[in-house]
Order: sequence, then C-alpha cells, then structure tokens
Amino acid sequence: MKTIVHVLRHGEVFNPAKVLYGRLPGYRLSELGVQMAKAAAESLAGHDITHLVASPLERAQQTAEPFASQFGLKIETDERLIEAANVFEGKRVSVGDGALRDPRNWWALRDPFMPSWGEPYRQLAVRMREALEAARIAGAGHEAVCVSHQLPIWTLRMSMEGKRLWHDPRRRQCALASLTSFHFEDDRLTGIQYAEPAAHLIVKSPSARTAKGA
Repeated sequence: MKTIVHVLRHGEVFNPAKVLYGRLPGYRLSELGVQMAKAAAESLAGHDITHLVASPLERAQQTAEPFASQFGLKIETDERLIEAANVFEGKRVSVGDGALRDPRNWWALRDPFMPSWGEPYRQLAVRMREALEAARIAGAGHEAVCVSHQLPIWTLRMSMEGKRLWHDPRRRQCALASLTSFHFEDDRLTGIQYAEPAAHLIVKSPSARTAKGA
C-alpha cells in the first residue's frame, strides 16, 4: 500500500520588525505568503489528499486553509509540528544585529551541536517523526499534508535520511511554501522528494529566503 506524506513549510510571514518570531503568537502570513500557500495547494491539484494537519501557530494554520478549501478537508492540529523553541524569540538576530557579539548571549551560543539556544535536535527529530508516522497512518493508501516550519522539517528530513542533525542553517533545502514529500510502501520509506511550488513568488520578496522564525 502506497502512501505519501507531504510536509509543507508555511508561506512568508508579515514581520516588519524583522525579529525571530519562533513560537510567539500573532505572526500571520503576509499578502505574498497567502499567495504562496495557494500556489502550494494548486501544485497538488488532482492528488489524492485525504488528511490535512498543521502546527498550531497562526502562519501554519493559514497556510493550510487553501488545502482545506481545495480538498474539502478539516484542518487538524498537531502540536508536534510546532516551531522549535528558541531563547532568541522576539529579538533581532540577523548578521549585523550584534547578537553574536553581545556577551549576554554567549552562554546560549555555547553548543551549536545540541543546540544550546533552543530545542535539542534529537528531541525535535523524535516529535517530528511521530507526527509524520501519525499522518502516514491517517492517510494510509492515500496522501496527507502536514504544515510545519523550516527547522522542524529539515531536522525530520535529516533524521529520516540517517544523516547528522546539526548543520549549517544556510544549507537547508526548505524554502517558503516548499514541499518535502515522504513516500511509503506500507510503513517503509521508499523515497523523499522536494519541490518549490512558490519559487516564482519567493523571488518577489528580497527577504523571503531569510525570513526569521521559519
């Protein structure tokens, strides 16, 4: 029995202050982000989507809305799909913002392999694998869509591929509104595919590929 679970990153977020928003409430999609979500849904038109689940954060729930409308599904919520916790939430931490030079932040930055500034990669991988398995079971024999965030999705992919979890964030293959699709034969993973259905919209936003909070 073949099953596909599409794990979707949410669209661009309205974030004029350019902070790392993480799990903070109130961060919703920008107008361009709404278009990205629609483009992602349209890219799966004709697919056998029978299950739809999203992170509880507003931007993920919004990104799931065009899928709910297009496929006539209710949006389920899975806390395991939420963004990774991060001690820098609400702060500006881009290159040039001075966060890395501030001695008050050095303790949080002491271990990039765990990482010390947020949710441990292993813990993140476990909960995301559990969410993936739950979606596979719910969509068995069909296809499911899970809406999550960049770091959780990338950590899940690295875990499923048997690769190390610590990494350079600049090398993540997980653009806004991208689809990382896990293909199963019964409960056996047979392949992983990646697609960027909103690539034509991402180029319209200079900050889209470095959007904080992911």
